Amino acid sequence: MTDYPIDMTQAPDVAAFFDEATNTISYAVSDPDAKTCAIVDSVMDIDYAAGRITSEHADRMIAHVQSHDLKLDWIIETHVHADHLSAAPYIQEKLGGQIAIGENILIVQDVFGKIFNEGTEFQRDGSQFDRLLRDGDTYQIGDIPAVAIYTPGHTPACMTHVVGNAAFVGDTLFMPDGGSARADFPGGDAGELYDSIQKVLALPDAMRLFMCHDYGPGGRDIAWETTVAEEKATNIHVGGGKTRDEFIAFRTARDAQLSMPNLILPSLQVNMRAGEVPTDKDGRPMLKVPVNAL
Repeated sequence: MTDYPIDMTQAPDVAAFFDEATNTISYAVSDPDAKTCAIVDSVMDIDYAAGRITSEHADRMIAHVQSHDLKLDWIIETHVHADHLSAAPYIQEKLGGQIAIGENILIVQDVFGKIFNEGTEFQRDGSQFDRLLRDGDTYQIGDIPAVAIYTPGHTPACMTHVVGNAAFVGDTLFMPDGGSARADFPGGDAGELYDSIQKVLALPDAMRLFMCHDYGPGGRDIAWETTVAEEKATNIHVGGGKTRDEFIAFRTARDAQLSMPNLILPSLQVNMRAGEVPTDKDGRPMLKVPVNAL
């Protein structure tokens, strides 16, 4: 059982928004009675080759919030994503809300601030975000309590957000037939990821789990919702009692075969800034391409 304050009697409404270009699922999580919501893991569209950023995905989420007459209180990042750009500042400008991420964003900013040779003007103190969350920190979405659970391994700043009977796991877990995310990014660790997954699996069996990504293994339709019980029983990487050593051996071998995400370079530069695009000395939006750095 978990030691975190969980209230399974509270059932938020969850609306999912799938981004086909990055296989990302974003969520609008709301208290239907209080007409208050949070957005989890938003996406800003980018044509990297053309150097063009657009907002179709984010605009769908904004339209949902407005059409349901919801007040946006929180814009949650489960971690610093390496495969898509966050739309957090764009959504905040349109709807308000506080942008929140785990406190270990400071580690990510330090590591990638060096890789991208950022100057002293790039603050590495998390000040780009409105709130830095620690393990066990709580907040509210209307009258529904939420708690942030520290679940590192994929990255040092990963957190799972439990809102009533719904948990948003970021990249800590995939659907049962998808397994788990990689652990070979700077600051990642396969053993830590296994331990974090066990934290998630210690939640009540009926807890609804919502994934940040799905790739449709075997050609099945894209899916994003499962339960703790289903993951414990059938997850191909950790289910059925697989040991920590077995997971580390598998995950390490598997990660060595994976290529880098297509959007890792723009994503990290933008997302470690809470979704803001960096600028050059003349104030023009500009991204860097460090060579042989990752």
